[in-house]
Amino acid sequence: MNPVSPRVLLSSMEAARRETRHHLDRIHRQITGRAERRAVTEKAKARSHRRGGSRWTRSDEQLFQDHVDRLSFERRTEIAALARKLQHQERAITMRMMLGDDAGNAAA
Repeated sequence: MNPVSPRVLLSSMEAARRETRHHLDRIHRQITGRAERRAVTEKAKARSHRRGGSRWTRSDEQLFQDHVDRLSFERRTEIAALARKLQHQERAITMRMMLGDDAGNAAA
């Protein structure tokens, strides 16, 4: 069995961390997009459109935040699992970098 190079191992760990972070970011984008669409849909009939006026009111923002909170709560287990996984990956990369630096200094 061939030993794995520390640089190759670190590189694959960093790639896995990027993928996990990308997945977590995608979930947050999905939640905010869905919350915005729901807020706009619910308020569409109640709005009066003035020319030049902002169409996004404080009540719209509150409704949007309520939807974000509810959708985040619905996906809390998935978000928490990904956050834990990301934390473990970052800790492993930090440890690997520390051990790699110590091993390199001992050899010199």
